[in-house]
Amino acid sequence: MLQISLIRQQPNLVKERLSHRNFSGIYLVDEILKLDEAIREKKSASESVQAQINALSKEIGVFMAKGDKAGAEARKADVATLKSNSAADKTALEELENELQKNLLLLPNLPNELVPKGVSAEDNVVVLQGGSIPELSKDAKPHWEIIKDFDLISFELGAKLTGSGFPVYKGQGAKLQRALIQYFLNYNTGAGYSEFMPPLMVNEATAYGTGQLPDKEGQMYHITVDGFYMIPTAEVPVTNVYRDEIIAADSLPVKMTAYTPCFRREAGSFGSDVRGLNRVHQFDKVEIIQLTRPENSYNTLEEMVNHVERLIQFLELPYRILRLCGGDMGFTSALTYDFEVYSAAQKKWLEVSSVSNFETFQTNRMKIRFKDDSGKTQLLHSLNGSSLALPRIVAALLENNQLGDIIKLPRVLHEYFGAPHISLPA
Repeated sequence: MLQISLIRQQPNLVKERLSHRNFSGIYLVDEILKLDEAIREKKSASESVQAQINALSKEIGVFMAKGDKAGAEARKADVATLKSNSAADKTALEELENELQKNLLLLPNLPNELVPKGVSAEDNVVVLQGGSIPELSKDAKPHWEIIKDFDLISFELGAKLTGSGFPVYKGQGAKLQRALIQYFLNYNTGAGYSEFMPPLMVNEATAYGTGQLPDKEGQMYHITVDGFYMIPTAEVPVTNVYRDEIIAADSLPVKMTAYTPCFRREAGSFGSDVRGLNRVHQFDKVEIIQLTRPENSYNTLEEMVNHVERLIQFLELPYRILRLCGGDMGFTSALTYDFEVYSAAQKKWLEVSSVSNFETFQTNRMKIRFKDDSGKTQLLHSLNGSSLALPRIVAALLENNQLGDIIKLPRVLHEYFGAPHISLPA
């Protein structure tokens, strides 16, 4: 959530940066300023009334000391009238503050100056490309055929148990998932990230904290009886670990990682882009999160991008890094880099990670703070990245490394998988 002080002090800057996102609700900035002014006027009037009440209360004491009961009763009547009016003003102030909060929640984060202009994914900028795209034989297959041949995943069984988009991993497919998850977690903890294992359901306050509500309400599975939400990413519960806390400056940066299943409704998804593992309703992902001092956050973003890049390099996959344009960036992000790996059988790039700096947008909602060197309490900056999302990584590994009756695995996975390749079932 944007800080009201920024909107109050630099409204034109806020509007200009929101236009960079192609945000259609820029008029909300003026609505927020009107509400903010009305609230400040109400508060000033309330303070004036309270001062009158205090003064009259002293006069009551004076009249009582003099034995002037009539004078004291008159002052008591004046105090009662002021308090009655004050209660009504308090209710009006609460309504204004609720309306202000509602409007603030509708504003996305301001994009950093490095964010390129654009309206869609076609306007994203490729900043780096690495690895070699393999040349496959003419009889190479897409991953949705490979998983059937090698009996790795069953979408049919998932549909039977739950519904479309809920895959069941079997045998070597389940073993590959476990190997990737363990490798990713070990890689992250080796870089200083502390591991968490959070709940898979969160309450409304937690979903608001990271900006999933109200922006992504329709994309999450909602347990209506209890008011819980199935998590779309580990970012949601793990970042909220420090909600409403002041973190000691000497504990910064806070580095956290977590593996969780993730749940996304993906309403309206259809076509070739959702075939096989390209888009599913439940998938596994390992996340990295950092909370850091504001002056360090963009160096931290670069560090996290390098961290994910090395991870993909170890998987021996061709990849590219994109800086997202204003129109394709997430609601909460100030700057995002996407990682894509190349799927040789599908002949397309598949997104496997987003690494973002949210600056104070999330921490303002969650009130995650620290005391700076002068002792002043400030909001921290939050960052997160996928490290990594498994479905499309698995798709690329299967397609790019198919060699007839085996699927070759990158060397770094041999220890975790217990073999150098996946074999056809006997």
